[in-house]
Amino acid sequence: MHLKERMNLRTIFILVITGFCLFCGWLIVESGVLRTSHSPVATEAGLTQSGRRGCILLQQTTEAQAPANAAEPNRPAVSPIPEQVTPQLQPAGEDVSAVGGDRIDVNVPVGSVDPASGFKYQLVLDSKGAAIRTATFSEFDDRTTETRKPLAFLSPVNAGGRATLSVSNAEFTLLDQGRRLRLDQLDWKVLGSQKLDDGGESASFEAMIVDSQNQPVLRLTKTYRVHPATYLLDMTFNIENLSDQGRKVQYVLTGPVGLEKEGQGTEMRKVVAGFRHPEGQIASTRLDIGALAKATTIQQRLLQPKNSKSTFLWAATVNKYFAAIVVPVPGEGQQYADWIAAKWGLYFNPDRDRKGKSGDETIGLGLSSVPAALSPAGQPGNSQTYGFQLYLGPKDKSLFDKTELYKNLGFVQTIDFQGCCCPASIINPLAFGILAIMKWMYGFIGNYGVVIIILVLLMRLILHPITKYSQVSMHKMSKLAPRAEEIKKKYAGNKAEMNKKLMELYREQGASPIMGMLPMFIQMPIWIALWSAIYTSIDLRGAPFLPVWITDLSVPDALISWPAITIPLVGWSLHSLNLLPILMGVAFYLQQKLMPMQTSASTNPQMAQQQKMMMIMMPLLFPLMLYNAPSGVNLYIMASTFGGVIEQYVIKRHIREKEEQEAKGVVSATSKTGGKVKKKRPKPFFRF
Repeated sequence: MHLKERMNLRTIFILVITGFCLFCGWLIVESGVLRTSHSPVATEAGLTQSGRRGCILLQQTTEAQAPANAAEPNRPAVSPIPEQVTPQLQPAGEDVSAVGGDRIDVNVPVGSVDPASGFKYQLVLDSKGAAIRTATFSEFDDRTTETRKPLAFLSPVNAGGRATLSVSNAEFTLLDQGRRLRLDQLDWKVLGSQKLDDGGESASFEAMIVDSQNQPVLRLTKTYRVHPATYLLDMTFNIENLSDQGRKVQYVLTGPVGLEKEGQGTEMRKVVAGFRHPEGQIASTRLDIGALAKATTIQQRLLQPKNSKSTFLWAATVNKYFAAIVVPVPGEGQQYADWIAAKWGLYFNPDRDRKGKSGDETIGLGLSSVPAALSPAGQPGNSQTYGFQLYLGPKDKSLFDKTELYKNLGFVQTIDFQGCCCPASIINPLAFGILAIMKWMYGFIGNYGVVIIILVLLMRLILHPITKYSQVSMHKMSKLAPRAEEIKKKYAGNKAEMNKKLMELYREQGASPIMGMLPMFIQMPIWIALWSAIYTSIDLRGAPFLPVWITDLSVPDALISWPAITIPLVGWSLHSLNLLPILMGVAFYLQQKLMPMQTSASTNPQMAQQQKMMMIMMPLLFPLMLYNAPSGVNLYIMASTFGGVIEQYVIKRHIREKEEQEAKGVVSATSKTGGKVKKKRPKPFFRF
């Protein structure tokens, strides 16, 4: 083992931990915890960077759409629709246009926001594009501190004076005629709504494609069906040929849009697509909002499987707690829906700020169909019906596991944990296991705050032998530092001999430089998984801990609230006194004071300075970075740190007692020695 001049393992250890803390701190700062939280604008608007401007609506067009971000000259133009599925068209055949209903906005509500109704949400359907204007949950609220309202999950995206709505028909192409129409700004005719046999509700819309003589060419019918006691809704889109000649058509559907960011913490909005591999397992591809914002070509926004032979199952837009999943329904006799040509993510930046951090940014989905040939009117095959199921609900693994359809389609792939530097293959199983334990404990405790504290302390207790082994070993290394320094000075010109003597010293004293740090890195994934489970659990959203203070574990504890105050220069916004981060700082300070590895600091000024910096940094840095973090996360860290303080005290007392015994030349008697005291023997290098 090669060591640099005047650098011991204690120094390396401190640098590694400091680097890790700074790295995680940078992630937290970048995540937006310290920035002012904004809600995306959700009013009349349209596509921006991933949208288009200047296209000719509701009539023929043979030109490529103008760049969406023409107002941003430093960014390449991006079209939201892949060229391979919407090729450039040449003028040909008859002139056609689209006809709907009256030129007024007509909103049709289906479902209900009243929990007593049995519906999970209410949809407000808009005649404009026959789309979903809003989707509002009946069981989840918006978590405002004043009058809480049902949570509006999907909302219109506002930009450029045009609204982009969820599940609207963007482009409709008559490939045989070389005509492309935009249907998302057309007021479709409302056919009406009705009650279903299962207590649900449905609503239908109609649009006609007519020729230059105003004769019908195609009839387009779109129907939504909302059912009680389920987060699923059904949507069908039917294309019927009314002309006496065959038609070849293709369309683009704008998927769910307008998801707001949940909370003030890490930005977790993504577009996700699920695929089934030929071997049967389900995998997913995902693009977060940052990747979509940076994409300069449509290829960078495509949702493609890693295995080219995989079969597409669904696509979704998700935020921290909720998912809007679009599932194409296979036709009769089909195992998979093979009529989806491409899937891609959309990025919206209504105010077009260059950094994309003003708070109105959001994401969406785009889906295109494969070309479909329709027979002439009156002949078999003159119509084509496309079925979709939409899941609008929480990202809840227990719900996904107990519902057969969700389980078979792999909806659990929409759940994503913040694994920091650990791979998802390690963090995800650990986090899911921790979530299962938390739900089980909640069943008889009934308070997630208490569950977090008990779980953290249990983890500390279970991992105590590893922690004790690690810190005792590092303490030994610290005590050997002066002798190690002498060896390094004596053999400074002979690296091989220096390392040999150092290893002999460690072996003689039963110390292990590597094994002293290894247990800590073994524990790290467990603590990261625990953090991730608490941070992303839908069960903690709105869950109270105390009746007055910490009434929602998914937001800052806010002991005292006031109008937002912006701190000059740094631009941080303070709107409450959050007590948990302050208590966390106290816990960090006590933990640093009780660190049982300080005996060599008096002989090594460099180490003493490092320890002094750690004493200052830790109690200030983490509370500052996590000041606006969810109270559940801060409660976890505070409980873990205070548990660590107790643990440090126990370990420090153990080390002190052992050193007193060693000073007398004896070691503690054990059952193996029959209760007799024996003289100390050097322990092997690899054992404690």
